[in-house]
Amino acid sequence: MRILICHNFYQQAGGEDQVFAAEAELLRKHGHDVQTFSLHNDSIETMGKLQLARATLWNRDSAAQVRSYVRGHRAQVVHFHNTFPLLSPSVYWSARAEGAAVVQTLHNYRMLCPAATFFRDGKPCEKCLGHAPLAAVIHKCYRGSLPASAISSAALMMHRAMGTYKFAIDAYIALTNFAREKFLAGGFPVDRLHLKPNFIDPDPGPGTGDGQYALFVGRLAEEKGVEPLIKAWETIGNSLPLKIVGDGPLAARVKPLVDPNIHYLGRQPFSKVIDLMGKAVMLVFPSLWYEGFPRTIVEAFARGTPVAASDLGSMKELVQPGRNGILFQPNDPADMAAKILPLAGNGPLLSSMRQAARADFVNHFGAEQNHDILLDIYRKAIETREALGNLQEAEVQVESNRLAPG
Repeated sequence: MRILICHNFYQQAGGEDQVFAAEAELLRKHGHDVQTFSLHNDSIETMGKLQLARATLWNRDSAAQVRSYVRGHRAQVVHFHNTFPLLSPSVYWSARAEGAAVVQTLHNYRMLCPAATFFRDGKPCEKCLGHAPLAAVIHKCYRGSLPASAISSAALMMHRAMGTYKFAIDAYIALTNFAREKFLAGGFPVDRLHLKPNFIDPDPGPGTGDGQYALFVGRLAEEKGVEPLIKAWETIGNSLPLKIVGDGPLAARVKPLVDPNIHYLGRQPFSKVIDLMGKAVMLVFPSLWYEGFPRTIVEAFARGTPVAASDLGSMKELVQPGRNGILFQPNDPADMAAKILPLAGNGPLLSSMRQAARADFVNHFGAEQNHDILLDIYRKAIETREALGNLQEAEVQVESNRLAPG
């Protein structure tokens, strides 16, 4: 199959970037003809505010570039990961104009929530689910900025009105059942919402779990639960030292800690992270938002490492208490400590959890089964592309020409 995979890189590297690269490599390993096209948000630094706003709504340049790539590659499928803000939803139309089927992986909730997280004031917020995102503007949900929130909300409303999400995308990939249900509640077509988790390749193999420490890996930001994590360790103390790997806005809160039981390691290469993961007694994942698909949890499962996570969103779908980990109440340091402390000293239970976590990875998150699911979604996208026909496409293109900026 001839496939073009497109992605808009964030300024801070994250899981979506890893999935973009991993899926391209997986498809190439199976003999598919794969090309990639990407933009990077570092280029925002050279753009004016008006230029960036226009690009977020409808980027004619990126649309032309994607169209050229599709035509040159004769792509049957164009698979998008992140399009915000520089690719913009204009690229869906340009891919379809060349006859390709369009697939979008739903890594977050941006097509439902201008902030992409369903998170506000330290807790989940669904005020914009199924509604015009006026609340996101009022509360400055995107980066705490009124103009940025207004542009993000305007892009969402504009493309709903144009029918972009209804007509220009042939298949959506939801990463968990939890996320799929949210998009169904937001009005997305049930027949185009497919379920496929992320995967880890190559398989790093089971670890030893003999490091005598817990591990946190992630962006040091409010929504990741860094503050309650630190407070919980005031109680857990030397019963189980904590290693923190990552960087972000709250790094200044973590770096100066003098607590001998909390060790800040900063950003680390993946090889180091996966080694730490294998030796850890458990991974602690105290996120306060729903999460799209926590790749870090699957990395822990690959190493046979149990996970202690917030009882929230996709985390509660992946972590089964007493089997492959434990769940605690989100943003509740006391409950986090109360759930982790008994497990930390329970060797037999930890051993059983390690086996279950590893089994879950082998059975659900390996590369081979992921390839098969992905190809099936591509085939269904091609069928949908053919079924929609030229009549609907012409009708919606008239509307898109009317509404497109410029």
